[in-house]
Amino acid sequence: MAEEKQQEQANEAPKAVFKIPNTALLAIAFLVICVTPVAFGDVPYLQWLYLFPIALAVFVIRTRTTATSQGLEVRTMFGRRDLPWASLKGLAITDKAKVQAVLKDESKIALPAVRTRHLPVISLVSAGHMADPSGLTDDIDKPAEKAPEKDEAPGE
Repeated sequence: MAEEKQQEQANEAPKAVFKIPNTALLAIAFLVICVTPVAFGDVPYLQWLYLFPIALAVFVIRTRTTATSQGLEVRTMFGRRDLPWASLKGLAITDKAKVQAVLKDESKIALPAVRTRHLPVISLVSAGHMADPSGLTDDIDKPAEKAPEKDEAPGE
């Protein structure tokens, strides 16, 4: 049974998910603890303060960018958008090392949680649709070259 599951995973197309780390939920839990004395203090109706940690938790859980061989899936807090590789002109890098997808009509879409260090991974997952500007994956694309063989034995 486990071997069948491993075989299915090996046959699946590669996929990379870029999201906010789940450890951010620890900070949100700490915020809930800090808000509790204020929310249930002497001033009535301050329980609405719990909306802030709830909204932050939804943001952390929902926001992500998924790269597959078909394209990019961008999920934000309130929406989702699929970007096939054919509709992309390329990727742009902002001043803060964030990455944006540039569409054929020159419009730009921010890719949540994607940074410049993730570009080689996107290049590998895209199956050749996006080139790696860093050049880190160039060796993977080319076949390995054989070392020249020497006719002489060592020590001669």
